[in-house]
Amino acid sequence: MLLWQAIILAIVQGLTEFLPISSSAHLILIPDLLHWPDPGLAFDVALHLGTLIAVLLYFFREWIQLTLCGLGFHYPKRASEQMVLQNQRLFWYLVAGTIPGALLGFFFEHWIEENLRNPVPIACAMIAIALLMWYAEYSARLNRRLEQTSLGDSLAIGTAQALALFPGVSRSGITITTGLFRGMTREAAARFSFLLSTPLIAGAAAKEVPKLLKLHHAGALDLPQSTLIISIAVSAVVGFVVIAFFLQYLQTRTLKIFIYYRLAFGIVILLLAFLHLGFAR
Repeated sequence: MLLWQAIILAIVQGLTEFLPISSSAHLILIPDLLHWPDPGLAFDVALHLGTLIAVLLYFFREWIQLTLCGLGFHYPKRASEQMVLQNQRLFWYLVAGTIPGALLGFFFEHWIEENLRNPVPIACAMIAIALLMWYAEYSARLNRRLEQTSLGDSLAIGTAQALALFPGVSRSGITITTGLFRGMTREAAARFSFLLSTPLIAGAAAKEVPKLLKLHHAGALDLPQSTLIISIAVSAVVGFVVIAFFLQYLQTRTLKIFIYYRLAFGIVILLLAFLHLGFAR
């Protein structure tokens, strides 16, 4: 894969990891449609490292507060007792919400990768989640803030996050939609979604980085090291900007544009697949 192709895919990863339009769908289908070579495991790890850096940097202060309060510290010292208790609850709710995705990933990740990375199931998932997002937009109350999050919210959203292993579902799409069904505001649902995604993205990176290092030591990297470093940086910068933009966007706007995009994307992919056009495999 050429450097400019890697940069384009890094931009795509940074955009689609946090917008509710499915990064896995785009990263599987775009190279396939354009007949680009498979970038391999190392490149996939690099892109996820980039978006992990983005979410860690954006929520760095928040994670410090949540973690210290969750472990029983009064932080920061000037914070009220109520704020410390809110952060403590939210930390453990995030821990609880991470469990369903971790379990599903542990038991079914390889099966999903082998059986559901094809255009038709991806397109169907894009359309199905779009319709679910549309129903949530028009039926949910959207009046609960992040500090009103409950254990039930965390378990429901965490269970939904587990479904994001299926290409085309979208981690942010399914978790934000579930948050809306639970009555959360759009901005609160997105913020909780991004916080909840951090441990799983970190876990996936931690799992794959040793494989990447092993390939490096063996001299068997699929791509030059410089390409991987540039891809990580581009993915991180784009991801950081997208998080900031999306949280601001949802304070005053709806998910309609993403619903329309998912529907159009899914329909086009189905048409191409049924007409046997465009795909390399």
